[in-house]
Amino acid sequence: MGADSLIKKIPHSQVIKLEDMVAVDANQVSSMTLVQRPSIGMTLFSLGEGEGIKMHTSPGDAMVQILSGIAEIIIGEEKHLVHGGETIILPANIPHALHAIKSFQMLLIVVKPDKQ
Repeated sequence: MGADSLIKKIPHSQVIKLEDMVAVDANQVSSMTLVQRPSIGMTLFSLGEGEGIKMHTSPGDAMVQILSGIAEIIIGEEKHLVHGGETIILPANIPHALHAIKSFQMLLIVVKPDKQ
């Protein structure tokens, strides 16, 4: 991984399991930012069982790829159970929250509008 790498903190040019990059700790939310730019962010998260991320909004669409475990994801008034291997899009500017039904790991990719 060179100094000019755009995706940080994970090995390049080799096969990896993203689940191995962010450990699940009981009673804790952990994260590792891979990319943080004005129009895109990529972050690995792990949430211990029972943990959550409270209701909030984002100015961009967020793609959540659940890597392991089970998350309850609330988008507006709708609840969704999302299992390891499944993906859901959280639309921009719609309130959303996450709760760990079973400890889970996820890759979050947020794509924001270009500044005009």
